[in-house]
Amino acid sequence: MPIDAARHAEVQRTLSAQAPLDPRVETLVNDVIGRVADKWTMIVLDVLAEHGELRFTQLARHVTGISQKMLTQTLREMEREGLVVRTVHPVVPPKVEYRLTDLGLGLGAAFCGVWIWAQQNLETIEQARAAFDQRAKAG
Repeated sequence: MPIDAARHAEVQRTLSAQAPLDPRVETLVNDVIGRVADKWTMIVLDVLAEHGELRFTQLARHVTGISQKMLTQTLREMEREGLVVRTVHPVVPPKVEYRLTDLGLGLGAAFCGVWIWAQQNLETIEQARAAFDQRAKAG
């Protein structure tokens, strides 16, 4: 859910009053939002937070509907961002495990509010969707 313009301006003023706003921070925030707006990243983050370190195949079983290619791509991007650590164990066949870093755990905690918001607003959103769908059918 986007932040409304007034709230965004208020946050910017607060940050600017504390210290000059580093343009790299704005870039990072935009990058992080783009990364977590991808549904697979948040699901992988949630699965790893719940189950701890997992092998690729175990992770794939917990992330319903994801292709092997998309899981590989998501994990690589998460590794690049510092959200997961990929550990390759020198055995035959190779054993590769993934776990969240402290940074990944922190991101998960930051977005925990979205789950709380969804739980608190589930019925309201379902009612709004049903009303919209009814109006769309009638119109």
